[in-house]
Amino acid sequence: MKVLNLYAGIGGNRKLWEDVEVTAVEIVPEIAAIYQDFFPDDKVIIGDAHQYLLDHYKEFDFIWSSPPCITHSRFKEWAIKIEKQNPVYPDLVLYEEIIFLEKFCKSKWCVENVIGYYNPLIRPQNVGRHYFWANFLITDKYIPSSDIQYGTIDDWERISGFDLSKYTGIDKRAILRSCVNPILGKHVLDCARGNTQVPLTKFSEVKVHE
Repeated sequence: MKVLNLYAGIGGNRKLWEDVEVTAVEIVPEIAAIYQDFFPDDKVIIGDAHQYLLDHYKEFDFIWSSPPCITHSRFKEWAIKIEKQNPVYPDLVLYEEIIFLEKFCKSKWCVENVIGYYNPLIRPQNVGRHYFWANFLITDKYIPSSDIQYGTIDDWERISGFDLSKYTGIDKRAILRSCVNPILGKHVLDCARGNTQVPLTKFSEVKVHE
């Protein structure tokens, strides 16, 4: 199975995938290097995942995309209201990719993000603390350890199964905190392999935040 793993980070979602040929795209060279250490057989591209999707989406059997989540998160709303950070626009790259994949991609795909502070503009599937937009059904799966919000680096290394002790000059907690739990990553791929394609509109609808 040829898989495109966009905004790959260090590969939390990818950790338990088997029988796959993976191309991973990560824009930060230091993080891409860590991913390559953990997954030496994967092809790692250092570059813009958003553009790479547009140029190469036809080449894969399954596409996973995790666009940056910070501008959508409930934490960002809290930081603006309580910590008095400057407000920012939500990054609508998220919805660009959902609409693009729904209309033009013939293979299985999913777009992952955190539960946001506003009603999503396109209704997702909700699994744990994640939103998923996909053209297949993702069944619910509860993973207790993924509910930790304020763990230490040791907590997140235990949850993700990654040991970052030899790496320096990186924000380890932020990197680990952004990882999709490997068990959930495997579950989503298993659902993609086991379900026929379903139009996004089968289980979603446009809903504007009131």
